[in-house]
Amino acid sequence: MPKVLIADKMSPRAAEILQERGVDVDVKTGLGPDELKACIGGYDGLAVRSATKVNADIIAAASSLKVIGRAGIGVDNVDVDAATAHGVVVMNTPFGNSITTAEHAIALLLALARQIPQANASTHAGKWEKSRFVGVELTGKTLGIFGCGNIGGIVADRALGLKMRVLAHDPYLSPEQAADLGVEKVDLDTLLARADFISLHAPATDATRGIINAETIAKMKRGVRIINCARGALVVEADLKAALESGAVAGAALDVFAEEPARDNILFGLEQVVVTPHLGASTTEAQEKVAFQVAEQMADFLVHGSVVNALNMPSVSAEDMPRLKPYMTLARQIGSFAGQVTETAITAATVEYEGDVADVNTRPLTALVLEGLLRPLTETVNMVNAPSVAKARNITVSEVKRDRGGGYNTLIRLVVTTEQQTRSVSGTLFNGDQPRIVEIKGIPMDARVYPHMLFVTNQDKPGFIGALGTTLGDAGINIATFNLGRNRPGGDAIALVAVDELPSEKVLEHVRALPHVVRARALRF
Repeated sequence: MPKVLIADKMSPRAAEILQERGVDVDVKTGLGPDELKACIGGYDGLAVRSATKVNADIIAAASSLKVIGRAGIGVDNVDVDAATAHGVVVMNTPFGNSITTAEHAIALLLALARQIPQANASTHAGKWEKSRFVGVELTGKTLGIFGCGNIGGIVADRALGLKMRVLAHDPYLSPEQAADLGVEKVDLDTLLARADFISLHAPATDATRGIINAETIAKMKRGVRIINCARGALVVEADLKAALESGAVAGAALDVFAEEPARDNILFGLEQVVVTPHLGASTTEAQEKVAFQVAEQMADFLVHGSVVNALNMPSVSAEDMPRLKPYMTLARQIGSFAGQVTETAITAATVEYEGDVADVNTRPLTALVLEGLLRPLTETVNMVNAPSVAKARNITVSEVKRDRGGGYNTLIRLVVTTEQQTRSVSGTLFNGDQPRIVEIKGIPMDARVYPHMLFVTNQDKPGFIGALGTTLGDAGINIATFNLGRNRPGGDAIALVAVDELPSEKVLEHVRALPHVVRARALRF
């Protein structure tokens, strides 16, 4: 039974869901880094929110860890690169708190427009300063949304309901999606120049980090107001402070900061600034949703192998799994075969998908092909880190999809280029779910993969089959299946033999010494 550690406070229902789905659970919150490092080795999964910092040292100590589940969107507290290198899936729950975070952005938008927090504090102090807190209407104003994904799209919808005009800058937003949302897709400079309010809803990446800075503020309307419910790293706080003090920016509403917890910040104390302590996801409903979702996702992965909302590997939903599973087996077998028979440095790997398989989600299949291909080079490779291992070894990986081109309704072909040659191996599914290898180096085959196999390349000459059978028989090795293929009579041939036990190196030497044998290798699947 897989075992999960819940290291941060979350709904008790998360532990219940894991247990109901066949996962053992421990709840240990408030662990320090050394305490977590000392105990993490006994767990297959780790569930966290934002308090626990899962750094490279902790991941290195997690010898059994297979998945880290973040109950929320951001994974700033998880070293995703270290997790990937160790073959650990990192999941988040990008939809569970989308509505809650969007509503908080709208709340800050309204608070900023009408100076509600400042007026509230003044009135509580016994003052009656109506003329001091003159706000602005939102109707007819332009809201610029930087990052129009799940949360940004909801903010746009709510803002349109407030009769605002909405601009959106997001490289992943298609014109069709923009039209469906009712927003105008624009470039960044256009958004900066036209927006009365700017709301940030993008992750912190190399492209977005520090996007609100002195240079971009200079392109904005004077008196613009800025809302940030995304990530503190999007804003250069010193530049924002200077713009607030000069009047270039009329106000800012911030739920996130460059350093959190933000107990001291250069923006604190400025009257034009509304601040909240990272409350974007802090509603009862959102806390429940993300806890439920992370528990369900982790259980489905640990028990059934389905992957949803993973940040470092292709997702395979529970719905897709039945259809993909036979292809996944075939992909791993093809990669494993090629990896075991390749003896020189690999420079490129091309995975070709023909026919029916070209219509499914092929990204996890390619990851599995690479896992099998690279396993002889490193035992720690899996479908999570296989693409990064290939990249680190300067292996060029590519995918090709095409309609049915040969005699099969569905076909996966791996073409491996090494320093010395190019080799291909192809496989298909018989009866919908039975993997078969049907081509090796251009030679037709029809071979089912068994745990122990003998791969022999030879010249197609009389007497070879009998000599090979006698050699294996004399060594006490029983043959389960014997599959042959050749490119032409008397030409190059291949034998793929399933045996009950792997031949020893001594037996392999006897096989290699037989007339007409070019090469012989024992394979394990």
